[in-house]
Amino acid sequence: MKTLKFFRIDLVVLALALVIAFLYGSWTALYLTAVLVVVEIVFSFDNAAVNAKYLVRMSPFWQKMFLTVGILIAVFGMRLIFPFVIVCVSGGIGPGEAIQLALAKGDPSTPGTYGYIINEAHPTIAAFGGMFLFLLFLDFLFDEERDVTWLSWIEKPLLRVGRLNQLSVVIAGISLILIAEFLVHEIEERATVLFSGLLGLLVYLLVNGLASVMEEQESKKTAALGANVVLTGKAALSMFLFLEVLDATFSFDGVIGAFAITPDPIIIALGLGVGALFVRSMTIYLVRTGSLVKYRYLEHGAHWAIGALAVMLLLSISVHLPEAVIGSVSILFIVSALVSSVIARKRDPEGEERLELDEDLDAPAPGIYTSHSNTGPIDRVSS
Repeated sequence: MKTLKFFRIDLVVLALALVIAFLYGSWTALYLTAVLVVVEIVFSFDNAAVNAKYLVRMSPFWQKMFLTVGILIAVFGMRLIFPFVIVCVSGGIGPGEAIQLALAKGDPSTPGTYGYIINEAHPTIAAFGGMFLFLLFLDFLFDEERDVTWLSWIEKPLLRVGRLNQLSVVIAGISLILIAEFLVHEIEERATVLFSGLLGLLVYLLVNGLASVMEEQESKKTAALGANVVLTGKAALSMFLFLEVLDATFSFDGVIGAFAITPDPIIIALGLGVGALFVRSMTIYLVRTGSLVKYRYLEHGAHWAIGALAVMLLLSISVHLPEAVIGSVSILFIVSALVSSVIARKRDPEGEERLELDEDLDAPAPGIYTSHSNTGPIDRVSS
């Protein structure tokens, strides 16, 4: 019950969002919204831990700013506006027209309707989003610093292969060429898929690099100021802006992954918006308690779900895959990892403690695909 108090408002908003989804698109929309909420929470699990790591060093006022003003930026910026931007850019329409067409829906076979525009722009969205998510998945598989494996018979050999520098980029590039060659038959569309896929790769490298550089800089500042100093004034404002930019970078995989489940920006906004609220509440929970109940395989399940979404999104360039199937596969990976974590904890209750002791909590993040733990409560000292 003590844990649930952190998520009371989120549960109310979730119930309201599900009602709206049902009125908007019946049981299918309700199901897809629920799937997106779960996917966003799990995909952003790392985000909550990283936010807590830095938020605990801010004064109570700036913590409230991050959890109030910051949530408006997170929900309305990345989870609401950004999906519409993707639709507008890929479909060549304005934001107002995109909203009107999305609400009107329309037959995909009728030119000018939302369904038709999305159907025509689907190869662009699928190639961009698929390659972004695929590279994210590959970077996780080849991350040599991982000490824990879930599907060990696959992951351990890949960890050894991952010693080859930039292997994930090479595999992603080769995959893009093969997809354009064998899944796309028209010359013009092939060029579009290649360009969009390459752009997805470049955006991922840019976003991942930005997150790594920013976290490394903030870690150096923390070391210079001292871990027990509470930031106020300009220092806190700088940290606030840093967290907002970092949150945006973490949001890319969730937003792009949502297009693998449904192209409807209304459902995406509902699902990801509620998910973002839960992520912020999870951040509050970590800051207030100073601890993270670790499910050792949850991160693995989330990344395997990302990999599955990437593959299905790329296959959808040529093959139609039902939205319910795509969403169910993601949930299956996540639930399986969760169950495996619970079983592992029961078999080896001391294993979690050993993981905590072995983890380097002060090390800068290597990128957006690795989880981080909270360093716990600190002594408040004014700067």
